[in-house]
Amino acid sequence: MTGLTDSRSTLFGPVELNMITLPGAEPSAALLEAIAVQVRAGVLRILDFVVIHKGDDGEIEVTEVDFEAPAGGEVELELVLPGLTGDEDLQLLAEDLAPGSSAAVAAFELLFAREFTAQLAADGCAVVTTERIPAPVVNALVEMADEA
Repeated sequence: MTGLTDSRSTLFGPVELNMITLPGAEPSAALLEAIAVQVRAGVLRILDFVVIHKGDDGEIEVTEVDFEAPAGGEVELELVLPGLTGDEDLQLLAEDLAPGSSAAVAAFELLFAREFTAQLAADGCAVVTTERIPAPVVNALVEMADEA
C-alpha cells in the first residue's frame, strides 16, 4: 500500500464534509492549527476548504481558503482537490447559516479509514452509508442518561 500517505495519492478513503461555524469572517489560526495537527498525525487529508458568509441581506459569498499564505505563516496545509465542494452543495449548506454569520466548509479524507475500506473492498464489501452523530449531541445524550 505504498503511497497511501502521499498527499497527491489518487486512492481515496471515506470523505467527510464538515460545516464549522466561525466566530468571525474567517478561520482563526487556532482552527487551522487544529486541522494541521490532524493532517500531520496522518488522520486527515484536507481535500477542499472554503468559507461561506451569509450577509445580513441573505447574499452568499464563497471564498476558497488559500493555504499557500496562511495568516501568520505558521500553518501549512495543502488542498488536494480544491473546488471539490460544488456551488450547489455550498448553497444548500449556506441555507442553515444565520444572516451575518460565516462558516468554514471542509472536505476531509479520513485517512485512518482508507486501509479498512481497501480491506473491505478486497473482500467484496463496501460501506455505502455512514451517519455521524455530532459530539455535542452525543455529550448531551450521555449527560441526560447520567441524570436519569
